[in-house]
Amino acid sequence: MSSSSLPKRVLLAVTSYHGPFYVNGDNTGLFYTEALHPYNVFRAAGFEVVLASETGAYGIDPHSIDKTFMSESDFAVYNDKDSDFSRALAGMRKAGDLTPEDYGLFFASAGHATLFDYPEAAGLIAIAESVWARGGIVSAVCHGPAILPAIKDAATGKSIVAGRSVTGFTDSGEELMGLTKRIKDLGLVPISEGAEAAGATYKVPPGGPFDDFSVVDGRLVTGTNPASAHSTAAKAVEAFNSL
Repeated sequence: MSSSSLPKRVLLAVTSYHGPFYVNGDNTGLFYTEALHPYNVFRAAGFEVVLASETGAYGIDPHSIDKTFMSESDFAVYNDKDSDFSRALAGMRKAGDLTPEDYGLFFASAGHATLFDYPEAAGLIAIAESVWARGGIVSAVCHGPAILPAIKDAATGKSIVAGRSVTGFTDSGEELMGLTKRIKDLGLVPISEGAEAAGATYKVPPGGPFDDFSVVDGRLVTGTNPASAHSTAAKAVEAFNSL
């Protein structure tokens, strides 16, 4: 199917988990720029963008609202409740209330919170499976690939990542953040482990775990970390336009 026959509309998935995770007791949730930066890329490319979570609720990971990850322009958007992105967040939809066929590109934003809800987010998964089955693009960044093993290819019955190359947040990144044991203790599945269990080849960034790195394998586009959110979305747009 060519891009001209697919809706030029993005389903930008957001985690609905907003609860305890960090060792100090802080909540995790949406990693802010991992939704903001892709949103900006898609809108600039002429896509309509709809934000949705599994339950229709969301919360922001407080660790993501930091100068380490956000520029002055990012903070300006965050602090302006009338900005396009702020209004999009305020209008968060419930995935199960949407029509999957309305979307031509599925993008999973992230935050460690996705490890909790994405693997069983049936509404979001159904939209992604519809996009894939109709020849569209499926993309995810950082911990967003937690949803990918559960997205099935109707033609094979296997995950869409089976036999394909993907990336996502690295094991070394978790170690540097002091979260490896925490993830294990909570029974959560690291991105690399989930990808490989589903038959994917997991790609480690050639630089450090926080460097911009993204992988394109046909209609599947993945990125490693917050610094990769823009490039991953840009490559997803390129992949869509080349259909």
